[in-house]
Amino acid sequence: MDKIWELKWMAWEVTSKCNLRCVHCRSYSDINSPEGKFTIDKCYRFLDDIAEFAKPVIVLSGGEPLLRKDIFDIASYGTEKGFRMCMATNGVLVDDEICEKMKNSGIKIVSLSLDGSNDQIHDNFRGQKGAFQGVMNAVELFKKHGIKFIINSSFTKRNQDDIKNVYSLAKKLGATAWYMFLIVPTGRGEEIMNELVSKEDYEKILNWHYEMERDESEILVRPTCAPQYYRIWHERSKEEGKGAERRSLTFSTGGGKGCIAGQTICFVNSDGDVYPCSYFPFSAGNIFKEKLQNIWEHSTLFKDLRNFKAYEGKCGVCKYLGVCGGCRARAYAVDGSYMKEEPFCEYIPSNYKCGV
Repeated sequence: MDKIWELKWMAWEVTSKCNLRCVHCRSYSDINSPEGKFTIDKCYRFLDDIAEFAKPVIVLSGGEPLLRKDIFDIASYGTEKGFRMCMATNGVLVDDEICEKMKNSGIKIVSLSLDGSNDQIHDNFRGQKGAFQGVMNAVELFKKHGIKFIINSSFTKRNQDDIKNVYSLAKKLGATAWYMFLIVPTGRGEEIMNELVSKEDYEKILNWHYEMERDESEILVRPTCAPQYYRIWHERSKEEGKGAERRSLTFSTGGGKGCIAGQTICFVNSDGDVYPCSYFPFSAGNIFKEKLQNIWEHSTLFKDLRNFKAYEGKCGVCKYLGVCGGCRARAYAVDGSYMKEEPFCEYIPSNYKCGV
């Protein structure tokens, strides 16, 4: 297979059970959710299968992965296979013992979810009083044990005015990186469709991120689920007389464009279903029926996503197709087709005729 489509990063929902009940959860997870179909032996076999064709970064996710008693056995096995093993947690269950197990199992970095700069905002978003304090405690424990962490922050209308404050807090806490997510309405997130950041505010937020990133040197920052950011980046870099090589069809992380779902990344849920990304509600196949390699290389869904010229509406004719491509999951969630144009992009290509 063409190296441009090499699997570089995979999120793996090792359990759908979660101790929180977040408003935007893609899988309706809560404490009563099932753990899923991955017994420990099936976890090991799955890692063996992946190792036959790729060496992606593997993020152990959920639900809440720390609810699995054997989570560090999985992490240790992945480390032995040569994978860079990471973890995504809400932080509430982190303690000294957990930190030692993370280090001993080879976990390289941990992502924490932080959706507000104070407990009122974050706890409201996460559906649990004390969730904010859980993140703060986890941060102090990670620093104590020398564990690197990044902060992921998701935003809707209910907390978008807090974006700058969350960014500042992430820096203050000592995070290695801060990723700003503008959510895709899937799973429980469908219930807050009316809370999605507007097109106009979306554009303003991404322009703020450009200006912030331009001057940022202390922390890695990236907007996520916002591929049109790379159109803004190219436009403004050109206006300012800077090079525009930062993100292109052959960017350094392995090919693809702003939306790299199904191109260099994928997501596997607790039932073994394979998706282009964590927010894509349409499965390409199931690893208990066929190997991940076959799904990755031959599924119709992944082939469609890699066929940029078949994208519809203004995305299909946009000169920024190679650096953006629009969010395919958001197109599916809002318009019912993953090939349609990005529904939250204000930009109108000069060669686009409405309705064509």
